[in-house]
Amino acid sequence: MIAALIAGTGVALVAFGTADRSEDSGTSPTTPTRARPESAAGRPCVPVAEPLPPNAPEVPVETGPPPTGLVVRDLEPGDGAEVTAGATVTVDYIGVACSTGVIFDSSYLRGTPATFPLDGVIAGWRDGLVGMKVGGTRLLVVPPDAAYGDRGAGPDISPGETLWFVVELRSVTPRTPDGAAGS
Repeated sequence: MIAALIAGTGVALVAFGTADRSEDSGTSPTTPTRARPESAAGRPCVPVAEPLPPNAPEVPVETGPPPTGLVVRDLEPGDGAEVTAGATVTVDYIGVACSTGVIFDSSYLRGTPATFPLDGVIAGWRDGLVGMKVGGTRLLVVPPDAAYGDRGAGPDISPGETLWFVVELRSVTPRTPDGAAGS
């Protein structure tokens, strides 16, 4: 479900986006219609409710009321190149929904890191990864207004959901002087 993070790229996004449109319109004859999840707004965070994928780090969810602002905490500082605004990053990550403890996405399940420009992800990632160094592991707790707000995303991210991520930065490519991410 990197689709939940990346706007406009990736195979998962295409499938994810299609499911969202058919849920809204109810017109697709091949995609089953699911009820929209209830709002998670105001619900407390609960522990991770599923076994972690192989090689995935623990997600230190703090139970209780979700934070109201973006939380950025280095679990292990890196010592390599630093992420700057607009960079392209390659990461391994795991994401957990606060109110259910469901792992809604994980690069560890796919067995390959994800690469994407920070300009194409949710605000919590765009803002929360800046300053991180290659080799580091960072906790991001992303409130709804820096994630998917009142619309949610797919079956596992309810409207009003706070998202917990642990991100391992593998590499970074800074934006070039002309404004494009370098290669």
